[in-house]
Amino acid sequence: MSEPTLTTYAAGGPAEAVVLMLHGGKPRSRQPVDRRSASWRRSEWMARSIAAKAHAAEAHVWLLRYRERGWNGGRDRIEDARWALDAVRTAHGDVPVVLLGHSMGARVAVHVADDPSVVGVVGLAPWWAAEDPVSTLSGRALVAAHGRRDRITSFAETTRYVERAKGIATAVELVDMGALGHYMLTGVEAWNTVASTSALQLLRLHQDARDS
Repeated sequence: MSEPTLTTYAAGGPAEAVVLMLHGGKPRSRQPVDRRSASWRRSEWMARSIAAKAHAAEAHVWLLRYRERGWNGGRDRIEDARWALDAVRTAHGDVPVVLLGHSMGARVAVHVADDPSVVGVVGLAPWWAAEDPVSTLSGRALVAAHGRRDRITSFAETTRYVERAKGIATAVELVDMGALGHYMLTGVEAWNTVASTSALQLLRLHQDARDS
């Protein structure tokens, strides 16, 4: 089995925060994730697009590449994400981290949101289900963005998950992406904008709470 890897988009100076991106995948697959993976490539394109705005806010962007493409019950993908969070701490100490996940990546994100470095989760076209936890969001903020033409994951399930998170997360927002679908190939600028704006918004909320 291949090892997880990280691609970093670093600003000139030390990171004051990190946006850790988690790409999508498949319900079941033991196929290794390589640079040909469409799910990884979509997140890599987004990482390049949002890096400048993140750097202006003194945040670095990191992109995790899982060992395998499949959720496969979750355990291995959760281990990959926790490994990446440990790597952030090793590199930058206890800086705040926002998890930015697309599809399966958003599912991974809510399973590891209880990590002490995580201050919020942004889910893009998230793959969430009734069995996914909301308790991990206690003390964290949540933004979910979903299009009405998504035929891979469910806008209705996202709405239900967001409702469950209310009263547990410190802040909860659902962004209706209108007629957009799942893969973020149509409306690329809209997806990039909601990704960068939401991630930096959650970092500001965290900073404001610390300063108050």
